[in-house]
Amino acid sequence: MVDEVRIKADTVLPARREAVTLRTDDGLALVGELALPADRVPRATLVLLHPLPTHGGMMDSHLYRKAAWRLPALADLAVLRFNTRGTVSEAGRSEGAFDHAVGERLDVAAALAFAADRGLPSVWLVGWSFGTDLALMHGCDPIVEGAVLISPPLRWSEPDHLRVWARTGKPVVCLVPEFDTYLPPAEARRRFGADIPTADVIDFPGAKHLMVGHSDKVLDAIVSAAVPEVPTPLPRTWSGPHERRQVTIVTS
Repeated sequence: MVDEVRIKADTVLPARREAVTLRTDDGLALVGELALPADRVPRATLVLLHPLPTHGGMMDSHLYRKAAWRLPALADLAVLRFNTRGTVSEAGRSEGAFDHAVGERLDVAAALAFAADRGLPSVWLVGWSFGTDLALMHGCDPIVEGAVLISPPLRWSEPDHLRVWARTGKPVVCLVPEFDTYLPPAEARRRFGADIPTADVIDFPGAKHLMVGHSDKVLDAIVSAAVPEVPTPLPRTWSGPHERRQVTIVTS
């Protein structure tokens, strides 16, 4: 009999995990990983767009490694995470150089093309900080069902980018920390409300931009958006096979 354990930051639940390489139209190879449910067809797919790489963002940023380690088992989700151009993590460095959300358009396109080529179902973009700008600017693709934006700063994206999403009617869910230094909840409601009136802005009381200490609730919100048929809150314990893993944080 397997003892029930608390799911912690270093808990890795069962999944089929594969190191993948995404190929951009300008010839770059991007480092990534695809995690699939261990023994089931995925209900939906999350394509994760990480925070600003010049400030430590990468595919191993804490919310994203937890999503990849937990959600295939807890919510039957496929999770595709990758390093945008020039970004490095334990898995390796993607080719190219950071391009201030411009060249990254091709990185988003490469990830969506990969999802399409693999036949992954019901693709949702999940952006975090810088990744939310990439989603808004470059992610409103026919393959995409909707977007979850974690701590959106609206730094690079312009109102016209938001209006593109509004015209499609695709759902946009914004997870906004109470104490976000870039875009707190009231300002988020004003700015998103002006250009995407249907955007769902969800407050995260007590949270700051990096959502430290709020991972469980963030993952619950992502699941509720992408696969509302899966009950939340997700389980906080696990009684099956699992691993413990520490990630080496690579910064250069």
